[in-house]
Amino acid sequence: MPKSSKPVSDLSEKEAVAELERLASEIAEHDRRYHAEDAPTISDAEYDALRRRNLAIEQRFPHLVRADSPSLNVGAAVSEKFEKVRHKVPMLSLDNAFSNDDVRDFVERVRRYLRLAPETELGLTAEPKIDGLSLSLRYEKGRLTAAATRGDGQTGEDVTANARTIADIPNVLSGDAPDVLEVRGEVYMTQADFLALNRRQEAEGKQTYVNPRNTAAGSIRQLDSSVTASRALHFFAYTWGEVSAMPAETQMGMVAAFERYGFPVNPLMKRFTDVEGLLAHYRLIEESRAGLGYDIDGVVYKVDDLAMQERLGFVSRSPRWAIAHKFPAEKATTVLNGIDIQVGRTGALTPVARLTPVTVGGVVVTNATLHNAEEIERLGVMIGDTVTVQRAGDVIPQILGVDLDKRPAGAVAFEFPSTCPCELATPVVREETAGGAEGVIRRCTGEFACPFQRIEHLRHFVSRRAFDIEGLGEKQIEFFFGDDDLPVKSPADIFTLGERDATNLKKLKDKEGFGAVSAAKLFAAIEERRDISLERMIYALGIRHVGETTARTLARAYGSWQAFHDAAIAVANGDENAREDMDALDDIGNAVIDAIARYFGEEHNRALVERLAAQVRVEDAEKVASDSPVAGKTIVFTGALERMSRDEAKAMAEKLGAKAAGSVSSKTDLVVAGPGAGSKLKKAAELDIEVIDEATWFERIGQG
Repeated sequence: MPKSSKPVSDLSEKEAVAELERLASEIAEHDRRYHAEDAPTISDAEYDALRRRNLAIEQRFPHLVRADSPSLNVGAAVSEKFEKVRHKVPMLSLDNAFSNDDVRDFVERVRRYLRLAPETELGLTAEPKIDGLSLSLRYEKGRLTAAATRGDGQTGEDVTANARTIADIPNVLSGDAPDVLEVRGEVYMTQADFLALNRRQEAEGKQTYVNPRNTAAGSIRQLDSSVTASRALHFFAYTWGEVSAMPAETQMGMVAAFERYGFPVNPLMKRFTDVEGLLAHYRLIEESRAGLGYDIDGVVYKVDDLAMQERLGFVSRSPRWAIAHKFPAEKATTVLNGIDIQVGRTGALTPVARLTPVTVGGVVVTNATLHNAEEIERLGVMIGDTVTVQRAGDVIPQILGVDLDKRPAGAVAFEFPSTCPCELATPVVREETAGGAEGVIRRCTGEFACPFQRIEHLRHFVSRRAFDIEGLGEKQIEFFFGDDDLPVKSPADIFTLGERDATNLKKLKDKEGFGAVSAAKLFAAIEERRDISLERMIYALGIRHVGETTARTLARAYGSWQAFHDAAIAVANGDENAREDMDALDDIGNAVIDAIARYFGEEHNRALVERLAAQVRVEDAEKVASDSPVAGKTIVFTGALERMSRDEAKAMAEKLGAKAAGSVSSKTDLVVAGPGAGSKLKKAAELDIEVIDEATWFERIGQG
C-alpha cells in the first residue's frame, strides 16, 4: 500500500488496519536504525509525524490498536571507553510537538488524563530546549560524587572527572540541599566560545569542529580531563533524578531550589496557565533565538505541579507531563548522485539517497531517506536531480521535493530492485497487510540465508538492549561473520569462540586489529554474558514485533526460559490453550503471537534457539517485591472507571505487584468492573472469577 496522505478522519476501518501495519513496520525499522545502529535514515520531524499519525489512527479506532504499536519505546550506546553508571531514576527522552495544534492536543490530553474540570487551573512551565549533552550530577551530603551522561536512558557513562572541570557545576552545594540530590541538565558551548576554539584549532593546524553541540558532547567525553578543562563548557540545570527529600512541590520551585544550591538556571523559564501563554512565550523565545549566544532547538513545556506529574506518569519512552515544541526544520538544496538499497534485519529494503555534501543546520549531510518505492514515485525524483532536503536534528535528513527546472538531460529514473542486492539475489516480495491490502514494505525472502539479514540478526543479538557483549560491536560481528578461521554465523557461535580459538592454529590474538590483551578481554566479556535475563534473551532472538516492552511482558508472564520456550513451541504447533493464555496478556495480540508462532515453527530458527540455549544460563524473571493484597494476581479492569483512568488503574496495579491483563481468561484472579462493563464481565461470570467494583478495589488496596 502506498504511503497514505488521506486525513485520519477519512480513513475506512480497512484502510486504518493497513496504515497501522505500515506505520508499525516503518517506525520499528527507524527505531532499530537509530538506537541499535546509531545510523538514522529519517529526520526528527518526519519520525515524529509518523508517530503522531499512528496515535491519531489508534485514537479513532481504539479496537484496532496493535500489540506492536510504536507508542511504546530512548538513547545512545554507552561508549566502551568509560565505566558504566546505572541511573537510579531513568533519563527518558521527550515527545515532540511541531505545531501549535500539537501543543493544544498535549494540554488537552493532560487535562483529560487528570479529569480536570474546565474551570480547574493547570499550571505549565515553558523553557528553552538547549541543544547540548544531557548530564546527571549526583550529590551526597552536598558534595559532587558522580556525573554521568544519559547513555541509553538506563545506563550512562561515568564522566565525573570531566564534570568537575566545568565552572558552572558546583563541587559543593550552597544552602540546605537534601542528603541525596541528582541534578540533571544540559552541558553546552556558546557560539562565541565555539568560534574561538575553531580559530585556535585552525591556527595550530588542527581539525576544526562542526557545531557547538557535538563539540560540547565530545569535550565531556574526553579520556583526558585536562582537555575538557581547556574547553569553555557551560551548564543549565532543569530537572532531577533521585532526591532524598523534595525541596519543593512544583517544577518552578525545584528549579528555584537548584539556583539556591549554586546552579545556573535558564532565565527564560516562565509559568503559564493557558495554551496561548505558552505559544506566545514560544514565539518570544524563537524571535530571541539569534541573540541568546547558545543553540536551542525548541521550547519544553512541563506540568508544574509535581503531584500531577506523579499521577500522569510515563509511557515507556517519555513522560506524559512534558513535551518539546521544536522549531521549524532547516532546509537546503543539493544534487542526488545515486540511490543505495539497504537491507534491514527483517529483510526490509530501504532506499537511501546519496547526495552531494551540503550543510544543513550546521551539519554536513551526505545521505537522505527515501523510505520506499512509493515515496520515490511520489516525489518524482531521478538520479541527477537537484533536490530540497530538510534536517531537524538527525544526522540523515529527508528529501522534500525536486526542482524540475534544474533537471539535467542525463537524469536517470531509479528502478526498485525485484531481487535482494545480496549475492544470492533472492526474490523481493510485498507482504499483505492484516487488512488484505498490498504492503508498502518490500522484503527479501531469504531470511537467514540472506547474508545481510544474518549479519543484522547478529548485530541485534549483541546490541546494548540484548546481550550487550562488550568489545563485540558491529565491526567485530562483520569480521567474525566473514572470518574463515573463527566464523560466527549464529548466536551460539559467539559462545564457542574461546573454545575454538584454543584449538585453532590461527589464534585471534594474531589477527589484525586484535592482540593478546584485546582477545582475552573479548573472551572474558563473552563468558560474562553466559548469564542473561529472560527479557533480554527473548528480545535478543530478533522475533518480529517483539521489542523490549513486549519481551518484558512475556518474561514477567512466563517467569522462566523453559516456560516461555514451551509456550512458544505450543503456539507454533497450533495449541489453542497456549495461544489463549498468551493472548490474555496485556498488550500481546495476534501480530505478536503469529510472529512467535512463525519464528518457533521454522526448523532453522528452533535449531538456532536450542543451540543458543545450550550455551547460556537464562535467569528467571525478577519478581515484583510487594506485600500488597493483590501482589502476584492477574487483574482485568473493565467498564467506565470513575476515580481513575484505565491507564492509571493498570499503572497502579503494576506498582502493587499485580499483572494488568487486557482480557479475561482462566488465569485471571480478579476483575474490577465499572459501569457499562460488558463481555469481560460475562466471561468472568462463566469462569467463576471474583468481580468487584471500583470502590471495593480501593478498599482492598488500603486506599478506600
